[in-house]
Order: sequence, then C-alpha cells, then structure tokens
Amino acid sequence: SFPPYNVEKHGDDHYRIIVAAAGFQESDLELQVERGVLTISGGKRENGAQDVTYLHQGIAQRAFKLSFRLADHIEVKGAALTNGLLSIDLERIVPEEAKPKRIPIGAAAERTAIEG
Repeated sequence: SFPPYNVEKHGDDHYRIIVAAAGFQESDLELQVERGVLTISGGKRENGAQDVTYLHQGIAQRAFKLSFRLADHIEVKGAALTNGLLSIDLERIVPEEAKPKRIPIGAAAERTAIEG
C-alpha cells in the first residue's frame, strides 16, 4: 500500500508508526483518532508551482489514507515530520482497575467477611 510504513515496538508499552511521507509538509498531512482507529491522510495542496515540467517524477505526491485499529488503552502521544518520515508515537496506558490483581488464597479473615 502507499505510502510505505513501519510499525515498531519500543519496550513493553511504547510503539511507533513511521510513514514515508517524502515531498509532504506538515500542512499536507492530517492525523485523527476516532473510536479506536488512527487515520493518517495526506494530499498535496497546490502551491503555485504550475510552471514546473518534470523530466522524471519518481517521488509520488498523490493523496493517501492509512488506517490503523488501535488496541485497547493505546493512546497517541505525539507526531513529528522529520526528513520525509512521519513518526507517530503511541503508548499503552492501562488504568489500575483494568490491571490484573493477585488474590491471596486461604485468608480466613476474608472468608468470614464474605460469609457474614
């Protein structure tokens, strides 16, 4: 699919999506998260360079749209466009109530509280 991208894991709870966005500026790109889906879209805006004649055009500048379904508790922490690469940092933030809890076995005081 266009444009090419990587999905990286940096530690247990940190991830990064890197999209090859050569020829695009920050104003040409849009990121949106809605209902757990991250959408990255891009399109060249006309910049008045109508008088350019390409002898060879190998850098694609066509519009694109990429979508990624985010797992539970994944949040977008930031994005940056550097050297033609759009980096989107993600982090898993699990709330305390969703984390697994260890239950002790054989506590007499707890059995009495449940029975009583």
